[in-house]
Amino acid sequence: MLSLDLSLTVLNLRDEFVSRLLAMGSIMTEINLKDFFVPNYILSLGSVVERVSHPPVCPVIVFINSKSGGQLGGELLVRYRSLLNKNQVFDLGESLPDKVLHRLYHNLGMLKDKGDLLAAHIEKNLKLIVAGGDGTASWLLGVVSDMRLPHPPKIATVPLGTGNNLHFSFGWGKKNPGTDRESVELFLSQVKSAREMKIDSWHILMRMRSPKEGSSDSIAPLELPHCLHAFHQDGWHLFRGGFWNYFSIGMDAQVSYAFHSERKMNPENFKNQLTNQKAYLKIACKQGWFVSPLCHPPSRNIANLAAVKIMRREGIWEDLVIPSSIRSIICLNLPSFSGGLDPWGDPSKNKLHDRDLTPPYVDDGLIEIVGFRNAWHGLVLLAPNGHGTRLGQARRVHFEFHKGAINHTYMRIDGEPWKQPLSVEDDKVAIEISHSGRVNMLANLPCRAKSVHDPSSTHNYGNRDYYINRDDKFAEEEHVVLKKFGAASTFKFVDDRDIVHYQ
Repeated sequence: MLSLDLSLTVLNLRDEFVSRLLAMGSIMTEINLKDFFVPNYILSLGSVVERVSHPPVCPVIVFINSKSGGQLGGELLVRYRSLLNKNQVFDLGESLPDKVLHRLYHNLGMLKDKGDLLAAHIEKNLKLIVAGGDGTASWLLGVVSDMRLPHPPKIATVPLGTGNNLHFSFGWGKKNPGTDRESVELFLSQVKSAREMKIDSWHILMRMRSPKEGSSDSIAPLELPHCLHAFHQDGWHLFRGGFWNYFSIGMDAQVSYAFHSERKMNPENFKNQLTNQKAYLKIACKQGWFVSPLCHPPSRNIANLAAVKIMRREGIWEDLVIPSSIRSIICLNLPSFSGGLDPWGDPSKNKLHDRDLTPPYVDDGLIEIVGFRNAWHGLVLLAPNGHGTRLGQARRVHFEFHKGAINHTYMRIDGEPWKQPLSVEDDKVAIEISHSGRVNMLANLPCRAKSVHDPSSTHNYGNRDYYINRDDKFAEEEHVVLKKFGAASTFKFVDDRDIVHYQ
């Protein structure tokens, strides 16, 4: 009997102990979540000022593309709103990020002027989380770039797309995340401990002559990426914007365009990442890129389509030699393309030295230019040390499309493709890419992206230091500050420097 009573006592004590542990766990979870909490009065002026006993160590604003990742985007939206203040979590289908952030920083400024210490603390420590594909992430990066804030927020990305190249480069993975409480809390803890890393941003300017009256050289309305915008000025069509991962022309963009068009028409057939990737490969086969010499005319080869010049040293343009078999060209900023593949690869020290190249850093003011012959050439990336045809590195790149070569081509910026008409009657179409400052990212481990400022980066080939020092100088010049390329409502045509002319 005594033993039974003792057993019951032990069980009761154990149950009480477990209950207390569970309660403590609940409190700990609550305290941890408060680290990310932004109160309502910060988000909306006029709300009742709240006393916050636990200032957020890592205040976050969350943007989620509810249409990305099949049903995952919507599920993730519900989960974040249940864990944080629902008003600090935004559905990009309902709220434009530029309007949200302009309102937020206006509120922070007003509150700081009134001596609100919490507002100053949040402004200094704010981090942004964006859940979506590469296009969604680039959209937010563009908005933050446009705002030119004295203390810009650092950005972490949740992979909800098909490629997720930007996410993968900075250690956030390329597979769609879990939407359960534990997965989201783990991600928040990683955001809290992530390190800051800067990423180069690239400005792109494209122009083509407006068609003459009665001309057959008409330009149809374009479905442009979020970060690229159309203007009309002095008889020219201008398309301007920016990118952080890549800009490409040719076969890869054509396949991507066909994929996006198919998904738009039949969204029910594209519900998960694996299905999307299979569909992508099927479309590549259907487009004929595995047998491109048989299915595609030589006029679509890049060398026949356009002349390319690069600037490696300021003020000195040189012709970029492109092999006649190249059908796709990629200007690459990050070490991830098409779902985690690295077209540039890791050149040996001898190759870097012999060709006057530098290692592919994401913040050195240089962009890597890679070419591909066909889809089989692209599959080389699946092999160890596989890479495309390394064409060169540059601070600026200039494309001039030959008049009358073809009436359109395909282009892609950071996962978003479009069909670009080309002039067949008048002046040549021209595109120029130039460096345009940097944005603050958050990097999680393991991180594929490499920084020139990382102590472990011991390479020192070519003129890397020249590029870094020159870029720091350029960043202070007014004409760089004026460049804007984010959301359409914040974009303004204010750059007074025109695209370079060639004879």
